[in-house]
This record gives sequence, structure tokens and C-alpha cells, in this order.
Amino acid sequence: MLRDFLELLRERFAELRREVKTSRLFILGLGYMGLLAVMVFRLYQLQIINGESYQKNYLQKTEKTVSIPATRGNIFDTNGKLLAYNRLSYNVTIKDSGEYRKPAQRNLMYYRLIRILNAHGETVTGRLEIGLNDNGAFYFTSPNEEARKRFLRDFYGLKRVTELTGASGKYPSEITAEELLNKRFQSYKLNELKDEEGNPLSLSNLEKLELVNIRYTMGLTAYRSYESTVVVTHVKDETRVDILENQAKLLGVNCEQTTERVYNDAVPFSSLIGYVGKVPDEQLKELREKNPDYSLSDTIGRTGIEEYMEQDLHGKKGSRTMYVDNVGHVMEVESETEPVAGNDVYLSIDRDLQVGIYHQLEQHLAGILAAKLVNEDNPNNDTTDSTARLIPIKDAYYQLIGNNVLSLDHIKGESASETERFIAERLRSYGESSLAAMRSQLMDSAPLNMAELPNDQRAFLYFLYTYLASSESGIVEKDQIDSSKDYYARWKADSISLREFLQDGIKDGWINTTAVKGVKKYAGAEEVYQALIDSSLEELKSNSDFEKLLCQYMIRNNLVGGRELCLALFDQGVLEPDPAAQAALASNGPAYAYSYFVQLVSDLKITPAQLALDPCTAGCVVTDVTTGKVKALVSYPGYDNNRLTNTMDARYYTRLVQDESLPLYNNATQARKAPGSAFKPITAIAALEENVFGLTDTINGTGIYDEITPPLRCWIYPGRHGLQNMESGIRNSCNVFFADLGHRLATNAQGEYDPGLGMERLSKYAIMFGLDQKSGVEIIENDPMISNQSPEQSAIGQGTNSFANVQLSRYVTALANRGTVFNLSVLDRVTDWQGEAIRSYEPNVIKTMDVKAENWDVVQRGMRGVVESGSASRIFKGLEVNIAGKTGTAQESKTRANHAFFISFGPYENPSLAVTVNIPYGYTSANAASVAKDVYRLCFGYTNVDEVLNAGAQRASDARIED
Repeated sequence: MLRDFLELLRERFAELRREVKTSRLFILGLGYMGLLAVMVFRLYQLQIINGESYQKNYLQKTEKTVSIPATRGNIFDTNGKLLAYNRLSYNVTIKDSGEYRKPAQRNLMYYRLIRILNAHGETVTGRLEIGLNDNGAFYFTSPNEEARKRFLRDFYGLKRVTELTGASGKYPSEITAEELLNKRFQSYKLNELKDEEGNPLSLSNLEKLELVNIRYTMGLTAYRSYESTVVVTHVKDETRVDILENQAKLLGVNCEQTTERVYNDAVPFSSLIGYVGKVPDEQLKELREKNPDYSLSDTIGRTGIEEYMEQDLHGKKGSRTMYVDNVGHVMEVESETEPVAGNDVYLSIDRDLQVGIYHQLEQHLAGILAAKLVNEDNPNNDTTDSTARLIPIKDAYYQLIGNNVLSLDHIKGESASETERFIAERLRSYGESSLAAMRSQLMDSAPLNMAELPNDQRAFLYFLYTYLASSESGIVEKDQIDSSKDYYARWKADSISLREFLQDGIKDGWINTTAVKGVKKYAGAEEVYQALIDSSLEELKSNSDFEKLLCQYMIRNNLVGGRELCLALFDQGVLEPDPAAQAALASNGPAYAYSYFVQLVSDLKITPAQLALDPCTAGCVVTDVTTGKVKALVSYPGYDNNRLTNTMDARYYTRLVQDESLPLYNNATQARKAPGSAFKPITAIAALEENVFGLTDTINGTGIYDEITPPLRCWIYPGRHGLQNMESGIRNSCNVFFADLGHRLATNAQGEYDPGLGMERLSKYAIMFGLDQKSGVEIIENDPMISNQSPEQSAIGQGTNSFANVQLSRYVTALANRGTVFNLSVLDRVTDWQGEAIRSYEPNVIKTMDVKAENWDVVQRGMRGVVESGSASRIFKGLEVNIAGKTGTAQESKTRANHAFFISFGPYENPSLAVTVNIPYGYTSANAASVAKDVYRLCFGYTNVDEVLNAGAQRASDARIED
């Protein structure tokens, strides 16, 4: 049986084999089994045998190329003294490489970082345009409204500013800095921030601001996670050490080596050299047309020589090609190209002259102010001559607040001194009473006319009207007012109240009722007026300009005096502590405060720039008359460009923009004024060359020229100069003489008077001296304007003549060298970083004048006579070098001082330098001439820059020159 059973099994297995061989499922199964075996083997090979290698190769497939910035070139003066250079520094950077998976962990790391930064006094310098004022309140740091809206556009992630909405829209433009910051603070979940133990953290306003600033700035570069984002620039060494010691808790934070731009002699050179900063969005396209390597993160020259020579100074970027993983870790650097440093730029400017002249200008302005300050309330009247105007001391006291020398925020703040609290309480009380008096007038059924009001109330109501008519308010639509209406004429004559005027505006429709807050639908005229007054007076309570106006009248009304304000200067650190002076101020009255303040001005502890009174600005240009190269180009006041470069100090920049002395304005190239008698040598050359006056001819200087209407008076009137030839006419700057020359130039061969001919001839010679175009200097400059009316007025430098100092400098340079007109230049040469010459800037002659030698002789003798025996001779007595010059005094306003000019060259026997000085509202050209005298002594080595720096205010000239 066993044998049968085994036989049966064999037959069964044979049958199965036959069935399997003929079965398709079997064949298919074998195929699947084979494929499975291959897959298992392959997976084993990929993951176990070669897994590490394949993973590495996969992660390296992301290739990135980053640029390496070049070191910016240096700037030197003509003698090789360093003016602008780069200093080794460190930036705090963050790279979000995925170490923190949860937002709460990342926020806590940022919090740890800012705690370290704040402990060392560092400031986050991100892209968030919000700051904190002295009282810890948030404000927008954007320099103007247009810039603020561009920031909001970027903040909301919009493409265009026009996409911004109203206050109730999705992207409001009318939003406060605090509201904007709080919204983002919550969206970043920073309000949920907890410490390591899970306890909620209470944050200061500074901490809130810096946390949002870091998160916002990081968000702008989130798409470049392989690059570091700079959040703090140029940190102290102690800060860097502290961060490195805590890196275990600051994953992704590093201190990266960089350079910072540094300026020597920053303030005297600021208007010339300028500063660097990040590329503005709107400028990137233009820069890329010159060099495609530029990016928004680059640093470029923003003003001055830094801007003009950008392409030389910038250098050539390097590059680094690398592989990064999916979270931005750098795995391998494939290749690297080193950057090439920028070229070095050498100026024609002499550093010692630039620095010395800057301080000479300041010293002379201080001397003028000290001489003009008087302890009187109303020293001037309608008949006061512009040369004789005085400055009430209360105007100077107010300017301490008006020009932000003293901080009202600090005065009202928690850390205020006892003196400051006194001022703040007076301001609060005066403000409340003034607003109550305004409301009384505005709501009284029988209000006083504007002319009948006290001075302060009239000023406050005018301020209210100006505010209502501003673009900020948009309530009074001035262009809709019908000037033919009786109420408009009465308003101009101050014979109507503001209440009546505004009510007429509501009736006539030039009050935009839709802009008035609190107006109900279908409200009547009286209800609209009530809402208008309520809302506008409420607005004034927080208006900083109105607060300053309150301070002005508070000082005028003796509610606060010089004693309190001078003590506040010590409290706020404007003045160094001086216990004896502080005690004397506290125990003495107004007379002592006045004399003490004048001494502060004389000692330059309070500068003309800080006071921003007339005069507070000046310019001076020194030119080599043989080459047209500028040796000094000085504008007062200047600013500290170190605080604007690299990362801009937004608060400092805002102060500069608001400063009434206009430190960002170049008084040597942009302050364009009528030259007055400084123009007369051109008239002299024109008259001689056109043969309307001969070398032996004379004109009787009678003191008044009555050939035109109204008659033109000479500065000597009611005196007279008598018979004048060309030389004496220039020496005495006789207006009658030169008006008559202008008249002769306007008389044709037939003896007919033709004003057009006179203007044509005067313009011809002004153009020959280059006064129809900019001077050629490589920085910002306003266009000149040659007069186009009244040949007699134009001949004495009035009419519509208007030139900048640097343009007069080119003209007097041509006078000195007898007819060679240069394009002025402040550049000398450019070298590479190793000192190899690249190019030099040779003298650029744009024209040569064809003038008879005897005509040059007589004009130059006349200019020598001005200094040697004419009206300016007292000023130049004792000057070690002989010079020739011409004064110029021009009146722009009867209620402000005259402008002062002095153009000159020397030595007279063989001219090498030309010096021009302009002092807007400088009273008399004698003051400009006094500056020039000191400039020549510095130029020719009779004093040095150290002696200048140790001097105080210079006594204002008592020479009376009104030409």
C-alpha cells in the first residue's frame, strides 16, 4: 500500500506540474516575484549600501550664487589727507535656517537677542519706518508723507500707493504708527510671548518696536533663506562678545565682519562730500543701466561727491557660487571670485582751508548776532533800515524751542527737571486759557474783528485758519473763495471776525463740510459750524506747531523767560554742567539772563545754526584763478554725515529737515541771491567794450538818478560822490554812476533809449563771464538767472539778477586772470586702491574773453581801490597781502536784513586765488568782507587752522557799506 500511495503522490505532483506549466497565472506570478526581488534589492542598495551618498547628492542639487560687496574707495583732499574711509565693523545678522520649527520658539530667540542688544545700548536697524520719541510714543520715521505712503505700500505688500485705502479700508493710509505696529505685533503672535518657564512676558514699547522690526525685516528677505539678514549694524565689541557667548540660545544669529563708512571733519565737509546709504527703490533701475550688479541691499552715494563719483568709488563685486540644502544650509562652495576695491578719489580741496573757513564763517555770524541782540521787545519799526535792524532777545529765547534746541517732549516728560516742570505747567495753563479764549471768540454772537484782538489771540486764530486751509485738513478750499465778495476784502483788511468769515464760507460752499469731523447727515449751517469749531480746536491740542506758537507768545508775555530757558539748556544736556552759572541764573533776573545768553552766543556755546535767526547761514568759495580748481567750498551750517551714512539715524535726519537754518542746503551752490554791487565790474567791462564810456570820461554822482521812475538812489544819499571816472566809480561803488552806464548801454547810435538793447548788452557780458550756466562743480547747484528787466537796476546788480556764490566765484576768477573762463571743479585725480593713476582732472576752459588790456587794467585798479582806499579800506587795514575786491549789498525784504556779498582776488600784483563770500541776510557787505580778510590770512599762512579753531565769535564790522 505504501508503494501505491507514493506512486499516487508522484502522479499527482506530475499532474500539478503539467497544470502549472500550462497556467498563465503561474507565469504572471513568477514575473511579479522577480520584480519584487529586484525592487527589494534596489531599495537595499539605495538606502543601506549607498544611502548616505545619494542623500548628499540630492541635497546638493540647489545651486545659489551670491554677490560679495567690494570695499568702497577712499576720498582724500589735495594733499592726501583722508576725508572718507572704511573702518572694520561687525553687523548682527540672522539666518532663518529652520532651527526653530515653532513661531513661539523663534520669537523667544528674538527676544533674547534684543535683551542683549538693549543692555549694550544697541539699536535694531531694520526696514521698519517707525521710531520712538523722547516720551516713548511711536511715530513714523519716513522723511515725508510721500515716503510714508511708499513704506505703507511695502508694509501691506501692495504694488502701488494708489491701492492704499481710507481709515476704514483694508489697507488704511490714515493710520497711526502705534496702530500699525500693534496690528503686526499681534499677527506675529508676539503678544503670546512667554519665557522658558511658560510665564507671559511684559514688553516695553522699545522691545515691542524692535521685535516687530526684526520680524518685518526678516520677512522681506524670507525668499533668500540662504543669505543672512542684517538687523543691527556696527555693534560694539562688547555686544559682539556677548552674542557669541550666548549663541547656543541664539541659533541663526551671528556677528559678520563688514566695513562702515567714516568721515573725518564731517561737519565742514558734509555739504561737499555727502554721505552713503541704501539704494532707494526708485533709483535701482537707473543704477542697473550703468552697472547690472546693483541690488537694493547695496550701499551707494546719496549726495555730494559720494553720489557724483559713485561708479568709481563703488568697486566691482565678487561672487560666490555654492550648493545649499532645502533649508538654506550651505553644503559646499563651488567657486568664488574676489571683489575689486573701489577707486580712490582725490579732491582739489585743501582740508585745512575747508575746516578753518567753516569755523571762520560761524565765528563771524556769531559776532553779528551778538552785536544785534538787544534786551528790548520792539526795537524796530516800519522805517528801520535793513542794515540797522536789531534782534529782540525774546526772539532768540523762543528759537531754543522753535528750532528744537530744547525738546518740548522732554520738558513735558516724566524725567523733566523742576525748571522744565515749571515751563510745562505754564504752557499747559496758557494753552488752556488761549483755547478757551479762541472758543469764546469763535462762538460769540458779537465777536471782535481780527484787527481788534490782542496780538496773541489774532495769531492763534490765523493759525487755526491756516490749519483749516492746509492739505492736511482740507476743510477750507481757498481756490473756491470768491475774491470779489465783500467778506473777502474785509478778511484781507482784518475788519471781519474769523467766525463771520467761516460762516460765510459755509454758506458759499468753500468750506468742505464732508471733511469736518462729527457732522451729522442733513445738518444745518449752525450745526456744521459748531462741529467745525469743536473738532478743529480739539485738533489744535495735539498740534506741535500750535504748541510752539503758544511758547512764542508765552515768552513774549513774560510767562517764561530767559532764566528758565537757559537753565533748561543745562537740564537737557545742551550745555555742560556749570554750577556757578546755574546758581547765578537761578538767583538773578531778566537782565542777567540776557547778558548771559549773549555771552553764550559769543562763546559759540549756542551757535548761529541753533538759533536760526538772521543771519544763520553763509558760504565761501576759494578758487585757483590759474586752473579753475576749487580749494575750498564751504557751506555753513553743516551736519554730521556720519549719522546719516551706513544706516541712517532717522531721528537726526528728521531734525535736520525741520531745522530752520537748513543744514542740508548748500549755501555755496544753492543759495541764489541778487549780487548787488558785486555785479558792477561786468557793467564796467560792458560799457568800455561797447564804447559807450571812455577811460577819461566822467559822470557826476549826484546821489540820486532821476532818469528813470522811480528815481534810483545811491547808497551815499543824501550825500553825493561828485565826478567819477571808471576807476573811482568802481572804488566808490557809485549807484548813480553805474545806473548811468546802464542807461548808456540802452541808448542806440541814434541817441534813442531802448531798454531791450541795454538788457541785451548786459546779458552778453554776463554770459561771457559764464553767468548763464552752472559753474561746473560736481555737486548740486541751482541754475543762475541773468536779469531781464530795467538796464539801470540790472547794471547795479539788482533787477532779476540772481546767482549762487560758486557762480560769482567763476566770474571773479575770470576777472582775476583777465578773461579765461573755467568750468570750476573740486576733483583732482582718481587712482586705484593700490595708488596707480587712472585719470586726472585737468583745467577745463570753456571760453576766453576778448577784452582790451586797458579795460582789464582800469577795472582791476578800481577793485583794488575798494580795498585800499574805498568803503572797505577800514576792514582790510593791516592785511598782509594786497587784494582787490568788490562789495555787494542786496535788499530782498524791508522787514529782514540785507544780503551781503564780497568777491575778490589776490595777490593783486599776481593773482593766484579768488575768494567769494555770501551771507544771506548778513546786514552789510562789510560783514562778508571781514570774513574774506580772515580767509586770505588763512590761505596765505598768516594764521593756521588750529588758531582759528581756538577763537571765539569775531566782532561784527562797524563799517557801514550799503552798496
